[in-house]
Amino acid sequence: MRRPPAPPLALAALVFLAVLVPAPSAGAARPAPAAPTGRVLVLLDQAGARTPARAAAARAFVARSGARPAGPVVPEIGLVTVRPRPGQSVASLARALRDRGGVRSAAPEGRMQFRFAPNDPALFAFEDAPGTPAGIPRQWPVLRHGLFRAWDFQRGDGAVVGVIDSGVDATHPDLQGKIAAAVDQDANPDSGPPGVDESGHGTHVASLACAASNNGVGIAGAGLNCRLLIEKSDLTDASIAQSIVDAANRGVLALNMSFGDDGSRGTTPAITAAIDYAYSRRVVMVAAGADDRVAQQGQPANLLQPTGTGARLDQGRGLSVTAAAFDGRPSGAGFGSQISLAAYGSFQPFGESGGPRGLLGAFPGNLARLEQEPFACNCRTTVDGDGRYAYLQGTSMAAPQVAAIAAMMRRRNPDLSVRDVLTILKRTARRAAPGWTPDLGWGILAGDTALDLASRVDRRAPTSRLRGPRLTRSRYLFLRWSGARDLAAPGLRPAGILAYEVWASINGRPYRRVFRTLRTSLRFRATPGARHAFFTVAVDRQGNREPRPRLPDARTTVLR
Repeated sequence: MRRPPAPPLALAALVFLAVLVPAPSAGAARPAPAAPTGRVLVLLDQAGARTPARAAAARAFVARSGARPAGPVVPEIGLVTVRPRPGQSVASLARALRDRGGVRSAAPEGRMQFRFAPNDPALFAFEDAPGTPAGIPRQWPVLRHGLFRAWDFQRGDGAVVGVIDSGVDATHPDLQGKIAAAVDQDANPDSGPPGVDESGHGTHVASLACAASNNGVGIAGAGLNCRLLIEKSDLTDASIAQSIVDAANRGVLALNMSFGDDGSRGTTPAITAAIDYAYSRRVVMVAAGADDRVAQQGQPANLLQPTGTGARLDQGRGLSVTAAAFDGRPSGAGFGSQISLAAYGSFQPFGESGGPRGLLGAFPGNLARLEQEPFACNCRTTVDGDGRYAYLQGTSMAAPQVAAIAAMMRRRNPDLSVRDVLTILKRTARRAAPGWTPDLGWGILAGDTALDLASRVDRRAPTSRLRGPRLTRSRYLFLRWSGARDLAAPGLRPAGILAYEVWASINGRPYRRVFRTLRTSLRFRATPGARHAFFTVAVDRQGNREPRPRLPDARTTVLR
């Protein structure tokens, strides 16, 4: 949050220092895979038959199918529910029933799940600030960012988000059990430990990323069950550089930086080196853009998305985030070629009246600097009678929501590179028209479509194994092989094998590719009296290629 201005490097300056393949369509998120039930659903082909005849046909089918009746029979649509007999699998029963005459389909049954909706009060209590449309929940960005659907894909368990800020109120009920570690990088002797937040800024920012969710208290963080690494900083260059490196060393998946300068002093080599280090450790870095309508976002935002690179999907070492208002308009924050994308940071554009005074987030129990002159934000509010909450607006509030989704994407699909995450977030962002714009970058964060696409990006190479005879007199060798997927996390959607390459060597000569096919067997014409060696290389539909093995899969000697 960068409004209003404050003296440089003062801790109080946190008030102004920073207060997406075609993209899937909005709402494209898919539910979690259906759990199996052990039954098979059969649809009979009964076109033209009356309902009594269909019912009789269904009963007759069950009697002669060899399966056990196990649930509803719906003659109107030809549905029969059966269960395999002891010793038979559901899959084999479904295959056998598909081959019977008069069967349209036979498939294992699944069980769907209720959409997950945490019980945090602010998700469902209506906003009552004057000028707010009726029926708008207090935590409206959760809906607008598609987070309910995003949580069907990934709930953030095991994801750690680093937050470089003014510390947090570690006693806050929405931060209980959420702090993986808290590190003091603040050299100010008057500053308390990292579990104390004199400013209020850090508590608010951290809660928007990872506030305790489904605990019946307060708000829900965008990353739901994610945890926090708190780096309490005095915002000196050395402190920031040390915090970035320390967060990378501690294994954060994403790092939020809701602060910055005005860019007038150029780039700081120490911070640039720290960003390079974190990037090499696969940390997705997110920085808040300026809170004024300027094209220069300042450090660290302009280091993550340098001038002239915002409109290029494949450029940047992180994300520079500007703020959007409830109706999708720019909030009046940073714009231009250093902007990557936007997230909701205010209800109205800055300076306009009506609606809540910002985004609802946690706030310290102590009197915060943001409440004192010259800032006096008048931002504190209550949730279910608890006064440890506040409304703040700015790019500082937008950025941690992006960081939380980035961490969930990395957790959902550990094989994603930083470049993959950045590109997916940009490609899936919601926008009124295709492409990048100076006001909102690639669009407004869409957590659901980002996690959906992250589930469909397969970066793990397939594996294959060839089998052949060791010794033969035949002039034709019958070779077989098989392929497999090795997915790093459950629920990901493999790309599928595109082709197998069969490589052969005769009498120790260099290997050459002799076939490229989707088949899994072939007859190979051998050379009598020669020693043959073979291996396969599988290639999938996203271009992942199995490495050549160190040793051949099969060796065959052909006798004369």
